[in-house]
Amino acid sequence: MNKYLQLVRDFHDRVGIKQPDYPETAHLSDMDIVMYQALLMDYGSATFKAITSGDLANILAGLVDLAYSALAPIACRGDDVVATSVAWRQDGSVLSVMKVLCDKISLCSTGETIRYSALFNICEQLARGFINADFDKAFQTVHLHLMLQPPHAAPGQNYAARIVRASLPSPPDLSDALYE
Repeated sequence: MNKYLQLVRDFHDRVGIKQPDYPETAHLSDMDIVMYQALLMDYGSATFKAITSGDLANILAGLVDLAYSALAPIACRGDDVVATSVAWRQDGSVLSVMKVLCDKISLCSTGETIRYSALFNICEQLARGFINADFDKAFQTVHLHLMLQPPHAAPGQNYAARIVRASLPSPPDLSDALYE
């Protein structure tokens, strides 16, 4: 199992998000897909806002939150991350970064593991190649931060409660994960 996916599964166990035991699989309902799409769009928006501000630590935080959230539906399906070919136009343009993220987020609306995997993989690649950061260290820092937070008091399995449990708090400072 992908090491980052295992961390997300540990977080889900801690906050009470249902997921099948690996390698059993489950189907995502249409409402599950809509819920995850809403979360991905929120984290994508936060990433774009960080890009406009030019703050590398916040861009990294946005990419890690987006990657973490792309793994959540994979964990809830009981699947594993699929190796995908990810490419973005490395022309130094923020528009090419925005476009590739928008495209990958949009494709997640299918609810397919391969689409969530592609989004995760491009976030990892952008963190390493676009902003020159230690993705592993940043992901671990965000995960530790999440595990130290008190669980959300949102009982029940309705979607309002599930969104609260699946939402990530403000990320910690990830400046230490930047190479520059």
